[in-house]
Amino acid sequence: MATNPTRDDFAAMLDETLGAAANGGFEGRVVKGTITAIENDKAVIDVGLKSEGRVALREFASPGQPHGLKVGDEVEVYVDRVENADGEAMLSRDRARREAAWDKLESEFGEGKRVEGVIFGRVKGGFTVDLDGAVAFLPGSQVDIRPVRDVTPLMDMPQPFQILKMDRRRGNIVVSRRAVLEETRAEQRSGLIQNLKEGQIIDGVVKNITDYGAFVDLGGIDGLLHVTDMSYKRVNHPSEVIAIGDTVKVQIIRINQDTQRISLGMKQLENDPWDGVAAKYPVGAKLRGTVTNITEYGAFVELEAGIEGLVHVSEMSWTKKNVHPGKIVSTSQEVDVMVLEVDSDKRRISLGLKQAQQNPWEAFAEKHPVGSTVEGEVKNATEFGLFIGLDGDVDGMVHMSDIAWGISGEDALALHRKGEQVSAVVLDVDVEKERISLGMKQLEKGAPAAGGVSAAGAGSLRRGEVVTVTVLEVRDGGLEVQAGEDGATGFIKRSDLGRDRDEQRPDRFQVGQKLDAMVTGFDRSKKPNFSVKARQLAEEKEAVEQYGSSDAGASLGDILGAALKARS
Repeated sequence: MATNPTRDDFAAMLDETLGAAANGGFEGRVVKGTITAIENDKAVIDVGLKSEGRVALREFASPGQPHGLKVGDEVEVYVDRVENADGEAMLSRDRARREAAWDKLESEFGEGKRVEGVIFGRVKGGFTVDLDGAVAFLPGSQVDIRPVRDVTPLMDMPQPFQILKMDRRRGNIVVSRRAVLEETRAEQRSGLIQNLKEGQIIDGVVKNITDYGAFVDLGGIDGLLHVTDMSYKRVNHPSEVIAIGDTVKVQIIRINQDTQRISLGMKQLENDPWDGVAAKYPVGAKLRGTVTNITEYGAFVELEAGIEGLVHVSEMSWTKKNVHPGKIVSTSQEVDVMVLEVDSDKRRISLGLKQAQQNPWEAFAEKHPVGSTVEGEVKNATEFGLFIGLDGDVDGMVHMSDIAWGISGEDALALHRKGEQVSAVVLDVDVEKERISLGMKQLEKGAPAAGGVSAAGAGSLRRGEVVTVTVLEVRDGGLEVQAGEDGATGFIKRSDLGRDRDEQRPDRFQVGQKLDAMVTGFDRSKKPNFSVKARQLAEEKEAVEQYGSSDAGASLGDILGAALKARS
């Protein structure tokens, strides 16, 4: 009777059939196998084990390429497991290629050789590269010498890379395409640069445009054409002058042998417009130009192509001070200017905008001579006077002492407010200092004429003289009076109406009332100032001097009484 084989018997039989393979000798190794069939998208491969394995066809093809397999082909695969749950061998072509690739890559990395690969995918921060089975990482910064916006044309095509670092245990490989390009370009530049020299004129093709200039291909080597060397005229952006793909004629300005950088110029092939500029634009000449640029410190005005001058903010307006230039002129505006200074060596021209216009203070002085009457709006009130807006966008100032008669300057300032329309007399115009002095009280009835000529009768009055005056107007601050019948008008301040406080009340006087007062002085316009108090004190002093010595011991009342009696 036959007996069933034991487990040990079965193992012995398997060892006899497969040798060491059944004990795992195949697992973890790259072995050769034969394709026995191609079913759908998989290849059936016999590697000499009890069962065959299946491998996806895509593992035999490079990205974007057909697999090209057929029955009977011999291939290398990696044995992951001898038998899975379905009884099939678990094989991998990718793993076989990867193991072979790693062996090869480690050798090439050690020798510093370039390797060939294909960019086939995008990942965060860069791209994935197939190095004949091994997957490497290509950082975005290592794709090209300059940033590349679209990498699509570089994908799925074999090209050289340089391995920067690799770690087989972790399965990490980092490669660079840029390093290969830089090395190739350096080799090319080294040879090409020997054939170039400074001052040479050469044709080139614009490869790239930036904010600061353009890179021009000189036949395998690039040069930088800076925006300032494109034209003598102002260029805001290189795209205004050239475009990518344009063929341009340039001059080699400088070659740096250490860095192998080449500086190019286009304007050097044109006539320099600054030659003879001093004779062409003499100081004092009035010209017309176009505003090309506005800054905080002024505006640039183009006089001709390649020739610009600066109008400093201080030379922009006669009347607008501390104003941004953009509020006076605008870009592309045509303006009249005057040449103030020319420096050919530094290529600078100083221009004046206000000098091309009439000085508004000169215009005002011609139109409104001293003594004429003007009208304007109160623009501002300060602690010392009023500023009045006048014709020609100029201001005149009324000092607080010239606002009104008979009251203090502070009280006079309080009578007026901003925005009020007022009339005034022109007292003085200083064109150099840009000042206009005005007076308002000079327009009052009986006031002296502007210019210092006193009203009728004022010229005969003398300081210290006692005259009889007539009250013309009673005010809170004092009395407006007139000397004689047709004499000069003046003012008696409240404090000058008497020695005692009771005597200093203006309301105790009436219009038309006559009283004696002393001339105490004259104001800036020669209008007399009167004082009853000063007259009283003068009479008291005179009485003391005349009667005090003979009537020793007499009271002050007795002395004054005797003096008044003697007068009468």
